[in-house]
Amino acid sequence: MKKATMKKSGSNEGKGGTSPSQHIDARIKELGDWRGEMLARIRSIIKQAVPDVVEEWKWRGVPVWEHDGIICTGETYKAVVKMTFAKGAALDDPSGLFNSSLEGNTKRAIDIREGDKLNEKALKALIREAAALNVSARAPRKKKSA
Repeated sequence: MKKATMKKSGSNEGKGGTSPSQHIDARIKELGDWRGEMLARIRSIIKQAVPDVVEEWKWRGVPVWEHDGIICTGETYKAVVKMTFAKGAALDDPSGLFNSSLEGNTKRAIDIREGDKLNEKALKALIREAAALNVSARAPRKKKSA
């Protein structure tokens, strides 16, 4: 049986060296409806919350925002724009933004439908918390003394 390998996306993934940010720009334009507007708004909120966030384009067409690991993805479907937080189950969500993928042990998602109002303040806090969790997970651990 052949073992599947994951290709790590880099900043030049795509045809002709197109950057992940250019792919995301193109996706927003290509959607041309409320989903594109919402994806652009989410992107802006993420960049405001974590100014040094890294944009990636993975899994053949999914915008991904990273800061020492994946913060979240921005998937677009017919009826929703879905923000999936890679470590969402470990995040505090006092505003109750998570409304999808609630049964899993790791991920949590926010499904945004046409006409939904975003709680930008709560969303920024969640994004910052996700980035901080990634940073703390990468921090070297101190050895316990005997």
